[in-house]
Amino acid sequence: MTQLKNDTFLRALLKQPVEYTPIWMMRQAGRYLPEYRATRARAGSFMGLCTSPDYATEVTLQPLERFPLDAAILFSDILTVPDAMGLGLSFAEGEGPRFARPLRDEAAVRALQVAPLDKLQYVFDAVSSIRRALDGRVPLIGFSGSPFTLACYMIEGAGSADFRHVKAMLYGRPELLHHILRITADSVTAYLNAQIDAGAQAVQIFDTWGGALSHAAYREFSLAYMQQIIAGLKREADGRRVPVIVFTKGGGQWLEQIAAIGADCVGLDWTTDIGQARARVGDKVALQGNFDPNALFGSPAAIEAEAGRILAAYGHGSGHVFNLGHGISQFADPEHAAALVAAVHRLSRPYHA
Repeated sequence: MTQLKNDTFLRALLKQPVEYTPIWMMRQAGRYLPEYRATRARAGSFMGLCTSPDYATEVTLQPLERFPLDAAILFSDILTVPDAMGLGLSFAEGEGPRFARPLRDEAAVRALQVAPLDKLQYVFDAVSSIRRALDGRVPLIGFSGSPFTLACYMIEGAGSADFRHVKAMLYGRPELLHHILRITADSVTAYLNAQIDAGAQAVQIFDTWGGALSHAAYREFSLAYMQQIIAGLKREADGRRVPVIVFTKGGGQWLEQIAAIGADCVGLDWTTDIGQARARVGDKVALQGNFDPNALFGSPAAIEAEAGRILAAYGHGSGHVFNLGHGISQFADPEHAAALVAAVHRLSRPYHA
């Protein structure tokens, strides 16, 4: 593989010295970009984009052509893993993801098997294709959903406001939920390792719905399984460390526990003060975040001021990867995203002098 021209992102994840704070944006290849919408129209559907390595490569690189971002992230979806398990994934226009065969009874749960990697080959082909197309410009991030977040969709059958079916199983038949989580954790471990083999240079576990759990349930049903995955991941490729990022949306109250499971970096949403978070975790992990995505609806001057506030809160030294506290809105103005990237690169340099 081509040698990296910009490894600032990887060095920051490992708390090594950098010249400025690197930035990438969750969901940076997405509907807010007109070029993405044009490619999606050519692909015919969201899954048409995801399952075509050529289209996935094209849209992964689109934000890098607009903005001097410090990392690319594989264009895919967290639900590829349960889809490979045979649950029948579809995306209805304007409705989000749906599964034709959700896990609602014991027979369905007991029949669940580890996702066959051959059904996910299109993802690994996309990773390899993107690495070639990047030609060492910036590192490539691979990713997966956390076992609990994936289980939410697998049991509910779609997105949910109250997670009624998941919580009913958690409190009523916890052994069934643990069965789903064990199989999903094994699937995610193999899936992320295959992405690393294909060329991913860092990986992120998205625990989008972990924050919906109670304090005790979070540790038992989410954190423990992410720790299991991290213990099973390949941590070196191409002669250098492959950092792991864990992001639990709404997980600020569990920061110390998350920092102890073996990841290199913990992602923060916008509800946690990054300076206080740094004081809490010390030198144990790097931190990623945590600009409110909706602050991109403010003026460029307001965006710059908010970026400056977050950088100042983190303070001097490495170990900070600037990011949004969640995915960028489809209604965001690309020029405002450009203003954020420029502000972070410019305002962060004095903190690394």
